[in-house]
Amino acid sequence: MTTFRDELGGFSSVACLKAIVVGMEDALGDKATAIALIAAGRARGRQVVEQLGLMDKEFSLADVCEKVSTALGKEGTRLLILHKIEAVDDGYKTYSTETICSAGEPLQGSERKCTFTLGVLQGVLESISGERFRGKHTESVLRGNEFDVFEYERINR
Repeated sequence: MTTFRDELGGFSSVACLKAIVVGMEDALGDKATAIALIAAGRARGRQVVEQLGLMDKEFSLADVCEKVSTALGKEGTRLLILHKIEAVDDGYKTYSTETICSAGEPLQGSERKCTFTLGVLQGVLESISGERFRGKHTESVLRGNEFDVFEYERINR
C-alpha cells in the first residue's frame, strides 16, 4: 500500500470525512452530492478490485466478500464491515455494518443514505461481474435494522 503522508499516513478521521459530505450537501444539495459520492465510490470499488487482483478471475461471492471485507474492514481502510454478498434474481444484495456514512448519526430515525459506501460496493460488483447495476440503500442500521443492506439491480445495456 502506498504511504500517502510521511507522518500521518494514509488515514484520516471519520469526523473530517463527514464534514466533507455535509459541506457538499450544503453547497450542492442532497441529490447532486449523492450522485457525486456514488460515482466516487464506484471508482474506489473498481480500484479495490484491481488492487486485490480480482479482475478477470473467477471467485465465489464468499471469497470476494472475504477479500473485500479485509481490504475495507478493520485490517484495511475501515470503510465498513462487510458481512455478506448474495446473488439475487436481478443482481446482488450486500450486508454491512459500521459503514463510514452512518458514523456519528443518531441511531434511530436518521434518514442518511450511505451513498459512498453503496458506490464502493457497486464498483466492486460491476468489476467482478462485468455488468452495470443501479444501487439502492434498502435497510439501515440507523432505522433499526441489523445491517445496512444495499440492493443492486442489473441494468440492461
